[in-house]
Parts: sequence; C-alpha cells; structure tokens
Amino acid sequence: MTNLSLAEGFWDDQQRAQKLIRERASSEETLKEFERVDREVRDLLEFLELAASENDEGVIADVAEQLPALEAEVRTLELKRMLAPEDDTDAIVTINPGAGGTEAQDWAEILLRMYLRWCERRGFKTELLSKQPGDEAGIKDATFVARGPNAYGYLRAENGVHRLIRISPFDANRRRHTSFAGVSVVPDLGDELSEGEIEIKDEDLEVSTMRSGGAGGQHVNRTESAVRMKHIPTGFTVRCEAERSQHQNRETALKMLRGLLFEKARREKEEAFEEAFLSDRADIAFGSQVRTYTLQPYTMVKDERTDHKITNADAVLDGELDDFIETYLLMNAEKKQQKTKANKARGD
Repeated sequence: MTNLSLAEGFWDDQQRAQKLIRERASSEETLKEFERVDREVRDLLEFLELAASENDEGVIADVAEQLPALEAEVRTLELKRMLAPEDDTDAIVTINPGAGGTEAQDWAEILLRMYLRWCERRGFKTELLSKQPGDEAGIKDATFVARGPNAYGYLRAENGVHRLIRISPFDANRRRHTSFAGVSVVPDLGDELSEGEIEIKDEDLEVSTMRSGGAGGQHVNRTESAVRMKHIPTGFTVRCEAERSQHQNRETALKMLRGLLFEKARREKEEAFEEAFLSDRADIAFGSQVRTYTLQPYTMVKDERTDHKITNADAVLDGELDDFIETYLLMNAEKKQQKTKANKARGD
C-alpha cells in the first residue's frame, strides 16, 4: 500500500495534507475498534460453545452479562460507519429563543447548558463565541464551538426547533407555558472551502460592529470588537464577540457563515432543507419542533422525527442526549440506504 505522505509534492498543500492525515488516523482508529470488537465476539462464541458442550450455566450467565456492553460497542461502530467524511469536523452551535420573551429566553439558556454538558460528557472542548443575556433571565442568543471527533456529525442531529412545556417559574399564577427555541448546527470548515467552493463575496455581506456583552464594571469592553454579519442573498445572520480583536471576530463570523452555506447546500442536496431554523427571519413556533420536552403534567422527552421517548427529562436536560442523537442518525442512514436501493431499482 502506497504511503501518500511520502509522495513527492504531498506537503505542498498543507491544508489538504493535514486533512488526509486526519482522515487516515480516523480510519485506522475505526479499523482497530472493529478488530477488537470482532475478537470479543469470537471469544464469546467460543465460551458459549464450551459452556454448551459442558452444560455450564455459570459461563452462559457470564456471557449474557457481557452482551449489553458489546451491543453498545457494535452500535457505536455502526454509527461511525454511517457518518460521512465531512462529519468529522468541529461544530458551531447557535441557540435562539422563539417568541415569548423571558420564558423563551430562559429555555434557550437551559438548552445551552444541556449541550455544554453533553460536550463535557463526551470529552469535547467548547468555546463560547457569543452570548447575549436576556432582559430578565436567560439569553437572547448564544453561539459556541464544539471541538472533538465527529462533533458536527453528531450534533447536526440537534438542528431544529425545541419545544418546552412546564409550569412557568416566572408566572405568579403557576400556569403551564409552552416555549420554543431554535438550534442551528453547522460545521466549522476552518479556512478551507468545501466541495463546490463555497465563496462569500464582500458585496453580499452587511457587517456591523458593536461592543461585546459582559457584566460591565472595570472589565467592560470599551471598543467595538463584536461583529454582526448578515449574508444578504440568504438572510443568514451571525454574531461573534469571543475575541478582543474585531478582525478575529470577523474571521470567525465568516467561518460561521461558510458553515451555514455548507449546511444549506447539504440539505438541499438531500432534498430535506428547511430554512426555518437557519434564518433569523424564521418563525420558531408550534408545529415546527423536532423535539418536545414535557415537564408538566408528566415528564417525557420525545423526538418528533423518530418517535424516540425518554421519561427521565432531568437526565436529558443534564446532557444525556446520546440515545436521541444515535436514533436519529441511524434512521437517517436507513432512509439514505432505502433511497439508494430505490434509485438503483429504477436504473437511476
């Protein structure tokens, strides 16, 4: 097998070379995991055959105890097989409250905490790019980067409108309220252009600057370093205030816009693009939710796309999202396989 890294001219294009090296490392890791799981399956089969021949119920019980963990490992490998090469990038996550003032803004902040906890559980690093506090509680919007293997591939399952039903902590009459928040997940493409060369022209941008948010006092940012950028053709709007430098915030905002355009193109290619959660012109409201979090009169979290349900809502809001993410990605992969088979049957 030829080692491309030793080929003449391989390192002339540093970005392409590093991308190929990352893909190779990821493939090698997946292959090692597959070989390890394959060995475990073979060992368990040998134990079962031995137990059957000697009628040893104790060994059979031991094998049965190991099956759930093995099943989880196989499921993880299956998910990795379903992920595309472009899924192995960092993710840029933006959360916006829907209509409803303080209620929706508080819900948006709860979602922000949920995703940061999920990232922590998976060992992903996070960086907050912007966060605008709400008028009384919660947030008006927030954007962060999740850095880790296949961060975008997993988190893109969270794209859409999230609905909360609860007894409002802001209602003196303790009435039940419904709140909405939109979650947008796009890949952090870095400085690379994706396939099809997503280009952002200067004349298509509307850029404004402002002071970064904060608690104020002696540490308040007195310079207009925060950047708000609107892509006029699509209406996509992003904001970045993570850096002290306006130039750095502008570069990060461009990355965020490039990711939005990449996500738009991907969804159009899949014939499933919904602009509702990507554009700030959209309506984040009833009927468009991808997941419902019910805290009253009972507790349940239900994914409206897969019908997957979990009654322990507190655990989900504390970042236990793997079951929802995995179920959605596997469903998506099955749909793609069915579509491919149907196209082949038609001779497309």
